[in-house]
Amino acid sequence: MGKTYLRMMTDTVASDSINTDFKDLAAAAKNLATHVVHLGSLGFGTTFLQWVACFVAIYLLVLDRTNWKTNILTGLLIPYIFFSLPSLLFSILRGQIGRWIAFVAVILLLFFPKKFPEIREWAEMPASLILLTVVAPSLIATTVRDSWIGLVICLAIGAYLLQEHIRASGGFRNAFTQPHGVSNTVGIICLFVYPVWALVLDIL
Repeated sequence: MGKTYLRMMTDTVASDSINTDFKDLAAAAKNLATHVVHLGSLGFGTTFLQWVACFVAIYLLVLDRTNWKTNILTGLLIPYIFFSLPSLLFSILRGQIGRWIAFVAVILLLFFPKKFPEIREWAEMPASLILLTVVAPSLIATTVRDSWIGLVICLAIGAYLLQEHIRASGGFRNAFTQPHGVSNTVGIICLFVYPVWALVLDIL
């Protein structure tokens, strides 16, 4: 009778221990899944904002070639695009495809400047971006571009362009009221979203 009682007590303790272990494993799995989903959503948000920032910078370059005729140093958008370019596009442009594009662009700019004057004007900035992406040293293309230094550079470029645009517009109010000022101002402000978001995530 005593042995049976001890066996029942042992079985009960073992069963409770197993149940507790299963509960702990379930809680750990739930926490892991929550963190994975949270980090995944943050990573997706960062990637999405990176694409947005890149396209906004390209949009501002197009405006600079059409109706945004100011003395602002819009060439700074080229390094901004370089540092904010999504990894997929960056790897493509840094590979053989980018080298062929850079080669053709150099040939056109060197040997056919008079036959294609409009193409030269329009292709100067994109060609500069391609060349910068292809010839950038690995230290800049990987270490600096993927670190907080690249984000700070993007913020500095955005701050400079915003300040110069407000000054060229004649004040903060004019930057939002002039016919072509609103789209330019909103575009420049959008340049801040990605680096600020990425820096906040790095700090957290």
